[in-house]
Amino acid sequence: MRAAVLDTLGEEPVVRDHPEPGEAAGHTLVSVTAAPIVPLDQLVASGTSYFGRPVTPYVPGTQGVGVVARSDVLPAGTRVFFATSAGIGAGNGSLAQRCLVPDDAVVPLDPGVPDAAAAALGMSAVAAWMALTERGRLQPGERVLVLGAGGAVGQVAVAAAKVLGAGRVVAVCRSAAAQERARRAGADAVVLLAGDVDELTARLRDACGSSADVVVDPVFGVAATAACRVLADRGRLVNLGGAAGDLAEFSSAVLRSRTVDVLGYTNAALRPGQRRQALEAVFRHARTGRLAVAHEQVPLADARAAWRRQAAGQAGVRLVLTP
Repeated sequence: MRAAVLDTLGEEPVVRDHPEPGEAAGHTLVSVTAAPIVPLDQLVASGTSYFGRPVTPYVPGTQGVGVVARSDVLPAGTRVFFATSAGIGAGNGSLAQRCLVPDDAVVPLDPGVPDAAAAALGMSAVAAWMALTERGRLQPGERVLVLGAGGAVGQVAVAAAKVLGAGRVVAVCRSAAAQERARRAGADAVVLLAGDVDELTARLRDACGSSADVVVDPVFGVAATAACRVLADRGRLVNLGGAAGDLAEFSSAVLRSRTVDVLGYTNAALRPGQRRQALEAVFRHARTGRLAVAHEQVPLADARAAWRRQAAGQAGVRLVLTP
């Protein structure tokens, strides 16, 4: 089969012939129809993540959409979303024509969501959904602040906050294109990520109407510092990533005086049942058009160039490979 194979950590995968997946008890073979390149794929492929250094060569791709080719738990031909541990644990991933995954990592896909759209949402949408519900404990009427709102997690967080009944949703973005994506997702206000932390804090406070109850933060850094300053009493900041840096500065006085929570979240800690329930919720709302991620379909043959575009920050939207 054809696959994007990573031979050297920190470099780009090369599309070439690769051995077919074998058979294993408790595993489902999926014929892949759409597989996104996500930041996690590139992080683990760099060899610098907290998951450790993957053994090469391997096929990256931590998620995808496809059709069941062989399974003991689902009929052949069933359309599914699936997750993998490529680069995190043993085994190959989704950037290939076929992929072997554990049975409990396969979820039947809502027929109303196209393959590429479902792949673009995927686990990024799960992260946004769980950050708002499980970790952020969002209540109807509360105000939500979404950092990095033009990215995949951010777009879903904006839209999902609306679905969950947020009273006001404020998006923080850097580029004009990202701001437009956040507006399309349903943001009530968009704040430019620029200036020093004091300037950003003032703009956030003004846009939120003084404070925010829940902050969804896939970026960290200065944006998280400013966001923490505008948390309401018993507010919650949920961090999902460090796209803008691994460090942020928080005031002890702010944390204590407002009894706020600074929380971490990772999809890696999800139990299979939690992942399934979150995916089902995400795809249910995607079918009605309420949740979506801007994306571009790219042939698997062009995986190397697509990988390079994303690594350089030139993609703009979620890139989805189509074998």
